[in-house]
Amino acid sequence: MTNNQQPAQQQLNELISDIRFAMFTTVNSQGVLTSRPMTVQKDPDDEKENAQAATHLWFFMSRTSETVAEFSLSPSVNVSFADTGDDIYVSVSGHARLVEDMALKQRLWSKMNEAWFPQGVNDPDLALVRIEIEQAEFWNVKESKLVQLFKLAKAAFSDEPPTLGTHGRLTP
Repeated sequence: MTNNQQPAQQQLNELISDIRFAMFTTVNSQGVLTSRPMTVQKDPDDEKENAQAATHLWFFMSRTSETVAEFSLSPSVNVSFADTGDDIYVSVSGHARLVEDMALKQRLWSKMNEAWFPQGVNDPDLALVRIEIEQAEFWNVKESKLVQLFKLAKAAFSDEPPTLGTHGRLTP
């Protein structure tokens, strides 16, 4: 799926392209990390230009939420992805900011978003949030579950930790 010859953005995009939900982590006013599940908004224009897709992430949030209040005070955030079926795990570090762009909101909008914003894309509480990616770290285990189990069992009886899949850091 990934290799060292691909641009970092393309590798990251391939790893997270099929993962719709992520854990979005901010720092609250007491300095405590706080995470919550969020839906990643896929930009069709970004997906056409694969290399650009992974330099940023998009989310819709309530303008009055604790999440927005927290990253307004401390814009450093983490977004983590997990696809347990394919054993792909990604942790993205970046900076969050509000973006006021109605055309972009309309382009990213889907009917599913109405569950949280019943007034639609014109809801005054709807905030568009852009995460500028600074770094991503990933783990991609390609071995079958049976091979993983064998390697774990083998490691349990040796002094060597198991080697499972690929681990790397990407800086878009």
